[in-house]
Amino acid sequence: MESLIPVLKSAVTIMIPVFYAALGGLFPALAGSLNIALEGLLLTGAFSSLAVYYFSGSAAAAVLCAVISSMALSAIHILTVYKLKADLFICGLAVNLLSVGMCIVLSDKLFGTKGVVALNGAPMLSNFYITFGIILLIISWIAVYKTPFGYRLRACGKNSQSLVSLGINPKIYQSSAVLLSGFFCGIGGSFLSLNLGAYVPGMSAGKGWIALAVIFLGMKKPAGVLAAAFIFALAESLSNFAQGSLQIPADFILAFPYICTLTAMILVSLKTTNLS
Repeated sequence: MESLIPVLKSAVTIMIPVFYAALGGLFPALAGSLNIALEGLLLTGAFSSLAVYYFSGSAAAAVLCAVISSMALSAIHILTVYKLKADLFICGLAVNLLSVGMCIVLSDKLFGTKGVVALNGAPMLSNFYITFGIILLIISWIAVYKTPFGYRLRACGKNSQSLVSLGINPKIYQSSAVLLSGFFCGIGGSFLSLNLGAYVPGMSAGKGWIALAVIFLGMKKPAGVLAAAFIFALAESLSNFAQGSLQIPADFILAFPYICTLTAMILVSLKTTNLS
């Protein structure tokens, strides 16, 4: 039993950024405008939070800056998609690429390196992220299911013309959803760098893409997102602890979390198809 405790602790640590990104990405998914820029938003939040903490020593300012920078990048995404009529998915990919390049350039200018930027000491904020995540989960559930905003947001995804017939512009709610995803990804990204005590180029490491899978694995529900994020994190934690202790090829062990996620998505899809 005691051997499970490190695995569970590691799973929670892995889960936090994925959960925040998935919870943020849930809002655009419900609005019918999937945000595939979650990866870039996480990375932007990670770099900006570390940069602010490096120079100010304030964890609160670091998290706040991460939120602002990710929401600013989301605002650019909104402008290009809903004002300039750019393709939603191409713009999302462009945001991901922009984030990578922007972080490299700023790292070179601020720290004189394009590689790892380390802090002298990392703030211990895990409990804050867990507690705040639970609060945001509850608020998100209320917002989605118990408020006019949530009703209209879900109507955007199901039948946006019904809103138009009522004189409501669906783009307002879709834009708000993308901004919310920037808010959540900023927090999740700040955890990546502040918890590690360093910024590593590309440290989002596909977590934004995993978050997209988590959204659908969680059936586009806040509680489902939490459960799906933990399943993926637990699988990754188990694979980390299994390396070197099991006589299994390392490539298979590293792929284990993704195999579990893919299998779970197939099972959920089959169940949904049977119910329909």
